[in-house]
Amino acid sequence: MLDKLNVKIAGEIALSETPGGTMKKWREIFGITQAQLGGHLKISASTISDYEGNRRKSPGIAVVRRFVDAIIAIDQDKGGSVTKRFKEEEPQAKFFETGEFRESVNAADFAKLIDAKVVVNSEIIGEKKLYGYTLMDSIKVILEMPYTEFPKLYGSSAERAFVFTEVSTGRSPMVVVRVTQMKPSVIVLHKLEKVDKLAVKIAQVEKIPILTTKLELAELKERLNKI
Repeated sequence: MLDKLNVKIAGEIALSETPGGTMKKWREIFGITQAQLGGHLKISASTISDYEGNRRKSPGIAVVRRFVDAIIAIDQDKGGSVTKRFKEEEPQAKFFETGEFRESVNAADFAKLIDAKVVVNSEIIGEKKLYGYTLMDSIKVILEMPYTEFPKLYGSSAERAFVFTEVSTGRSPMVVVRVTQMKPSVIVLHKLEKVDKLAVKIAQVEKIPILTTKLELAELKERLNKI
């Protein structure tokens, strides 16, 4: 499984239009500082910063391989918590689908990209960082998906947007978020005109911005996949 993860990360960096930004995204997903990574690779933190800021020539295969091997090795030294998340069985597509962004995206910019309105917690949305999204049918997830499957909703990082479709008030999705240990950075309620007061209250307590978008589902998916 580790080999598969190596290939996934390396391939994403190699195919990215901004490989440095993608390297930064994965370093942050693994919770590794530039100093820690530089120390492991025996290079300076400023060199890591130059790569991530795309101020150096695009990294070659050897650099990418060393980078991937390093972040996984550092994670293993810290107990392997991030790597273990990738060992989970593939998610059941009938309930949800996940997507990972090429690099981190500010939640305020994300809202603009999907033509979303911030319903609650607009004052903190600029502080939120997103690495991906999980698109789910709220009815199926709440009524049919086994509770043991819930951790798979978070993909490679909890710092992501949960996008709920088939919502009527927004209360049920927020109750689910309230009772789960991990929390997404942002909630998106698809085609909902008015958000339930309890849902708003939960969002305020959890400090999670709620967005609403009126985009057609096909257009929403297309925009999400372009980020």
